[in-house]
Amino acid sequence: MRICIASDHGGYDLKQHIISHLQNTKHVIENLGCHNKDSVDYPYFGHQVGMQITQGLADTGIVICGTGIGISIAANRFLSVRAALCYDTTTARLSREHNDANVLALGARQTAPQLACEIVDVFLSTQFEGGRHQRRIDQLS
Repeated sequence: MRICIASDHGGYDLKQHIISHLQNTKHVIENLGCHNKDSVDYPYFGHQVGMQITQGLADTGIVICGTGIGISIAANRFLSVRAALCYDTTTARLSREHNDANVLALGARQTAPQLACEIVDVFLSTQFEGGRHQRRIDQLS
């Protein structure tokens, strides 16, 4: 699976932790920035992930800012993106099963690194259920 990941400065440390966690998998990880803790604007990085998903250059994405709210809004500006802000493994699982989310949003100030990795693992391993949920996903387009 090709995964693109991006954060603003507030999510930088958590992004680096998640990248380290994912390096032991067979996934291809593309770090779209930011690349240090200097202050940056989260919309740019949400946009970068949205473009990767829209252009078919990535299968899924992960976006991180301080709360996860702003960067998820930025990523969701793209019609083909369904970014879900998840704060535990249950919301990660349901975002995939019911909403076919293709971008995971995390809040670095609200999510401990170990929990974030658990959320990522559940998000990446859960399949969309389809069925009655597909009708609703179709309405989003």
